[in-house]
Amino acid sequence: AEMATARLSGTENRLVSLPLSRIRVIMKSSPEVSSINQDALFLTAKATELFVQYLATYSYKHGRGKEKNALTYTDLSHTAEECETFQFLADILPKKILASKYLKMLEKEKRDGEVREDDDEAEEEEDEEEA
Repeated sequence: AEMATARLSGTENRLVSLPLSRIRVIMKSSPEVSSINQDALFLTAKATELFVQYLATYSYKHGRGKEKNALTYTDLSHTAEECETFQFLADILPKKILASKYLKMLEKEKRDGEVREDDDEAEEEEDEEEA
């Protein structure tokens, strides 16, 4: 293990794109974490990088990315909503809606006691294409 640590510490910046110092701060923000092994830090960084790469590639291939030759927030939020693997990200990547529609939803919630986004789904897609 010592040799692996020494080998990694010299080349880890080239093997991982994400900043290890930031990942260390995020890991230490958890109350259960008291110390972080350098190998664990590196592996967490690499796993995170590969996950983000997979999310982006999947979203590009299954969204409108190919048509527009771009990856959009809408592609990412659609993936979080539709793909079971990424559904845990739905709160972090919600579908974008116009502020006016959100205010209407809040008003309706006050009246009905429930929020429903589905009613305006067709309109949302039109709005996105205009923007």
